[in-house]
Amino acid sequence: MPTGTQSGTDDESESAPEPEFPERPTVSVCESCPGRTVFLETDNTDGWIASDLTVEPTQ
Repeated sequence: MPTGTQSGTDDESESAPEPEFPERPTVSVCESCPGRTVFLETDNTDGWIASDLTVEPTQ
């Protein structure tokens, strides 16, 4: 079985492309009336989400 050394410049991990992530939609938030929040996705005229209760996410 032939053997040899591998050059550091031929390492596949260095030349592997970074994974591509799908684009995330832009979401707008509107208050339709006091206490009523509506979420709208850009370029989506078919759907929306309304909520009587929204909270700020914690990080």
